[in-house]
Amino acid sequence: MDEDNIQDDIRIYTERRWLRFSSGSYFPVYVLLAASYLLILIYFTIGLFKVFPCGPDTRQWEYFYGKCYYFSLETASWMQAKARCEEKLSQLVVINNTAEQNFIQTRTRNDRYWMGLTDRDREGTWRWVDGSDYNTGFMHWKPGEPNNDGHGEDCAHVWGNGEWNDVYCTYFCYYICEKPLPIRIKGHHNRALSVP
Repeated sequence: MDEDNIQDDIRIYTERRWLRFSSGSYFPVYVLLAASYLLILIYFTIGLFKVFPCGPDTRQWEYFYGKCYYFSLETASWMQAKARCEEKLSQLVVINNTAEQNFIQTRTRNDRYWMGLTDRDREGTWRWVDGSDYNTGFMHWKPGEPNNDGHGEDCAHVWGNGEWNDVYCTYFCYYICEKPLPIRIKGHHNRALSVP
């Protein structure tokens, strides 16, 4: 008989717990837990794009004022650097203003880095790779540069304390690529497109 009483007590206890759960006493707790997990997931996703604004697959890119910049770890000639930037769906950097110049200057740490400026097509006629107007745009040449120096110095790089210098295009140095901040496409949370 004691076994029957124990089984009845277990059955009654189980029924009461089920009634309590089904009547909604635990339901709000589960809803709050689910909402908390959802908020954590959203916060993590937003945080990921703040940490990697150039996209989660571009950790080596640095964000500055609406653009993404890649500072190479390997050296290349100017043409190789241009091609490598294009492979990354970007271009050699075009320096448009003092703020961008200062960002690049502090980031390059006195090493030499190619930028997207050349007079290869016509000596003395400097052109940016994106077609920006060189003559009315920002400039930061080292005093006495560009000078061509009789060696066919047709490509520009940032060097020394951030000043620009012209040098022969087959010289090997680091390079800087730039691209616009990617646009997120609704429904494709892992894909990002760059604006051409």
